Amino acid sequence: MSKVVYEGWMVRYGRRKIGRSYIHMRYFVLEPRLMAYYKKKPQDSQVPIKTMLIDGNCRVEDRGLKTHHGHMVYVLSVYNKKEKHHRITMAAFNIQEALMWKEKIESVIDQHQESQVLNGQQYVAFEYKSGMDNGRTASSSDYESHAPEDEDDSRRRLVRRTTIGNGPPPSVLDWTKEFDAELANQNSDNQAFSRKHWRLLQCQNGLRIFEELLEVDYLPRSCSRAMKAVGVVEATCEEVFELVMSMDGTRYEWDCSFQYGSLVEEVDGHTAVLYRRLLLDWFPMVVWPRDLCYVRYWRRNDDGSYVVLFRSREHDNCGPQPGCVRAHLESGGYNIAPLKPRNGRPRTQVQHLIQIDLKGWGAGYLPAFQQHCLLQMLNSVAGLREWFSQTDERGVHTRIPVMVNMASSSLSLSKSGRSLHQSAFSVDQTNAANRNSVLMDEDSDDDDDEFQIAESEKEGETSKIETDVKKTEEEPAHKIDLSCFSGNLKRNENENARNCWRTSDGNNFKVRSKNFCDDKRKIPAGKHLMDLVAVDWFKDSKRIDHVARRKGCAAQVAAEKGLFSMVVNVQVPGSTHYSMVFYFVTKELVPGSLLQRFVDGDDEFRNSRLKLIPLVPKGSWIVRQSVGSTPCLLGKAVDCNYIRGPTYLEIDVDIGSSTVANGVLGLVIGVITSLVVEMAFLVQANAPEELPERLIGAVRVSHIELSSAIVPNLESG
Repeated sequence: MSKVVYEGWMVRYGRRKIGRSYIHMRYFVLEPRLMAYYKKKPQDSQVPIKTMLIDGNCRVEDRGLKTHHGHMVYVLSVYNKKEKHHRITMAAFNIQEALMWKEKIESVIDQHQESQVLNGQQYVAFEYKSGMDNGRTASSSDYESHAPEDEDDSRRRLVRRTTIGNGPPPSVLDWTKEFDAELANQNSDNQAFSRKHWRLLQCQNGLRIFEELLEVDYLPRSCSRAMKAVGVVEATCEEVFELVMSMDGTRYEWDCSFQYGSLVEEVDGHTAVLYRRLLLDWFPMVVWPRDLCYVRYWRRNDDGSYVVLFRSREHDNCGPQPGCVRAHLESGGYNIAPLKPRNGRPRTQVQHLIQIDLKGWGAGYLPAFQQHCLLQMLNSVAGLREWFSQTDERGVHTRIPVMVNMASSSLSLSKSGRSLHQSAFSVDQTNAANRNSVLMDEDSDDDDDEFQIAESEKEGETSKIETDVKKTEEEPAHKIDLSCFSGNLKRNENENARNCWRTSDGNNFKVRSKNFCDDKRKIPAGKHLMDLVAVDWFKDSKRIDHVARRKGCAAQVAAEKGLFSMVVNVQVPGSTHYSMVFYFVTKELVPGSLLQRFVDGDDEFRNSRLKLIPLVPKGSWIVRQSVGSTPCLLGKAVDCNYIRGPTYLEIDVDIGSSTVANGVLGLVIGVITSLVVEMAFLVQANAPEELPERLIGAVRVSHIELSSAIVPNLESG
């Protein structure tokens, strides 16, 4: 009998062709090579309802939070990348259980990947036969069919899994991303508290209240500066996150600015449009109440932290309400990050940021009104802390909070602007009714995926600077004459130049030190291994592939001079496809070096090592925090196509292959003319003999104009 890796009750989640969702309680069993589910806890000879083979080609996709009869479930989808139609969609009523399943399934997939890579084999699909391993029999519908491989897929790539949610909508700017996630929990002197951008305004109710220092010229005078409250809550990130997401009666117990709220539209598992009525007690007889219609986006980061972002938006089903002033939330939300436990109790740092225009005459002429309301809203962090300190309901996984749809009878809100009436009592009544109906389909046989509509796929402290002796065999032997290279995007060393590029200082980026395996320390990167000689900015009606074949491009010029090139083609999808192409050149590749092994290695090795470090040194603070500076293994995040020529290696990075990267890119593209972006490319060093890490190269692009992109002529030279 095969060893069971994990098992337990979960929810089968799906959506019928008529559009209604359904959930069934099912018993899931995960084995080293198989996942199956049953109506009841299986006996030795029981046939599963459905099975799925688990191998290195599988992925776990985070579908986020979905609503069913007002209840929210955390949805995961497990599928094989070769046959995406063959999948199992499962869900949990609490995030902890869903994350445990996600971790277990990914560990099984990782084991298959590692065994295949170590053996130098390709991924071979495992055929499940009746009675194999566990004595249980599978129905004929459970057999996995195998489609023929594409002829041009001769070089198999490392399997990538979607591990976090979709990127934020283009209108929602992410202010939360800070320095490298490995440093965030140990290093308090990060971007969020940089003296350059923030100052401590006051300490209140055990919170530190910060105010943004930068002036923003495009916002109206009545819009406040961004303010942020930072506090510590003795609870896990998941517990805090579930409270922050709640819009039911529990919110009254910790958020004094909340009167009521409801769901306007569920966009996807990570994005929703909400309505909220604010309770602001500043001369209520004189100042009209405020309400908000805003989009909420959330995600879970790999370090266990949660990000919840808000920004106002208009919606047809959420028009202005009589007797209320519609405030405008420029940006805001929560950053919920884990801290080291103290005295055996979990601790979480909660940051709550708000930048809001309360509108009306009070906001424009009474600064005290704006200040009072902001502090009242920020004090919700203190409310969270006190709520957890005063409850004994700990250690039990709570259900994800209920979300009431504004279309329900308990809340009347329409485009015509009919009056609202909602109380905590009516919300709780609705919740109770929903609890009784949520599992009505528990004994249904409707488990076939054919009835389901596929949803859109969308280091230690650094106070001491360590200097390492670099690998001298990888240093360029001679300077390269850059005057013979050119691209359509111009180079300009002027700090204030626009629509241009220049080489970025390697010391702006932190990389793994010589002793990283022992002390996890990172150091400034220093000198690049290759020289950036040209940048091209292209556009076309279709995706632009293999740009190194273009006659007269920098890669071909380098080849004529006996130089080796690495071409990084960052492909930006959309109605118009853009490509920003970086040409890195060196005289030769040092035999046996990490860079040489990367260039001449297979795609699995390349995908597991190619790393990007982004920075936004200039731009609004909210965009800087959105992009952050967290390193990313490109091959595991997006699809990378490698084209090895005699004198070059081209890497086509398809941003559109990941909903996560695509969403973040959509955010940046909308304001790209106001940004200065830096990117560093490197090969990740894992073994002591490969350390310290070295940058392949780094580039700084300033205030890029979309209109300056040209259509390339890709005729071979």
